[in-house]
Amino acid sequence: MRAAPPSAASAVRALPQAAAALVLVLMLLVIVRLPWAGDLGMHAATVQRLRHSLLNPGNPLVAADTPSPYYSPWMLLLGCLARITSLSVFDVLRIGAVVGLGLLATGVWRYVRTLSAHRAAPALAILSLLFLWGPLLFNWSGFLGLNSLALTVSYPSVFALGLSFHFWAWLTRALRAETRWAVWLGLGLLWGLILLCHQFTGVVASLGALAMVIAARPGREVLLRLGAALALGVVLLWLWPYYDFFSLFSAGADLEAIHRPLYDHLAERFGLALLGVVALGLRARRDRWDPLVLFFVLGVLVFAAGGLTGHYSWGRALPAVLIPAQLAAALAVVSAGKRAVRAGWACALGAALAVGAWAQAGTLGYVAGRDALPGAVAAKYHTPWVGYQWITPWVKYGDVVMARTFPSRQIPAYGPYTVAPGYPDVFLPDAGRRDAAVTRYFAAGTSGDTRRAIVREYGVRWVVGGKGAAEPWLRQVATGPGGQVLYQVAR
Repeated sequence: MRAAPPSAASAVRALPQAAAALVLVLMLLVIVRLPWAGDLGMHAATVQRLRHSLLNPGNPLVAADTPSPYYSPWMLLLGCLARITSLSVFDVLRIGAVVGLGLLATGVWRYVRTLSAHRAAPALAILSLLFLWGPLLFNWSGFLGLNSLALTVSYPSVFALGLSFHFWAWLTRALRAETRWAVWLGLGLLWGLILLCHQFTGVVASLGALAMVIAARPGREVLLRLGAALALGVVLLWLWPYYDFFSLFSAGADLEAIHRPLYDHLAERFGLALLGVVALGLRARRDRWDPLVLFFVLGVLVFAAGGLTGHYSWGRALPAVLIPAQLAAALAVVSAGKRAVRAGWACALGAALAVGAWAQAGTLGYVAGRDALPGAVAAKYHTPWVGYQWITPWVKYGDVVMARTFPSRQIPAYGPYTVAPGYPDVFLPDAGRRDAAVTRYFAAGTSGDTRRAIVREYGVRWVVGGKGAAEPWLRQVATGPGGQVLYQVAR
């Protein structure tokens, strides 16, 4: 006897799962292309240094023997992979991206399963996390919009966020049932690992964990085990040899200035998540101890405190506001009471997801290229960086290159150093002096003798600049995109 065809209702329920699967396939195709923007050069440089020296890699960007918070356990593992294989650094980052994406997808699935048994809930959660943002495109590591994820999927932040969802799932189950000491100690180590891999995501993971503990209202014995887990995690942070985790609490003003934009255009960037805030309000009416509600409240408090006190780096806790709201919106579709109410939520969420997907439609260009996109979609596409592979036939590993900030964010990915780091570095004591030296070198009124002195001071062998920037002691070697010129410094 032939099986009966699936009902229309079953087909509708399968739509979120099919859509989420398509998005994950799209992300795998993006990883093949690995579009370059933002901090990719920093992470590639970190793998480069670990490939050459696991025990004493030095500063990843400049020729200085300093620690770096980028030397995390995850990057150390990728550095080992690069060291024992013939894979390029970018291939190693692709492997890391696949692992990070897998951890994220399975972590969301596991954690959402602790909140709902409905089979469509995890898929709806993935779609909400990726598309429930706003009409104004926003890209930043640790933030899960589809376009942002496409550009940061190989970053440690994605790996750490994937671990965070697994951490929350594991912690939730441990709080609900009697659990062995080994499980609690494992949770402590996982918490410390997340903080070491990406400090800002570690804060989000900690806020989520705190919300889950408050919601569970555990007894004395569980609190004792939680305390032991916390202590073990702190020991791991203290023992990590590659940088002093606790010194990050005294980071300078540069870190605050970089994060000031996190407080701009909030409605345009995140307005669609307001649907989730409404869903959280309904959850709070049913249960004031709801973990997603508490998670949201803690995130709002930290984010607001950062804006009010000028500690704008606290804005990196914003995912602790967005994630519970996005999850609540997804869960309302499958758990909001009567069937008519759930249908209403499904329509509202579907419309919001469509708006969010359209805002991020340019992500398709990272797979197909701009020319293959319809005009309206191509207008949303932001061309990735070209890179500086054109200098590698001449510039070798460990050479020092004089370059402005933008090329300095990419050149170390291929092995050379730059005079000044392309990113703020709280562990580099002379970072300000190096920045000033680069500015002085490229200033129009700087004399040739002064430029020559700067080159000698920092052991510069190459200069990347524009045409007509040559001194008598510079020899033009190659030209690159945008009229850039590679000059060799005469010995």
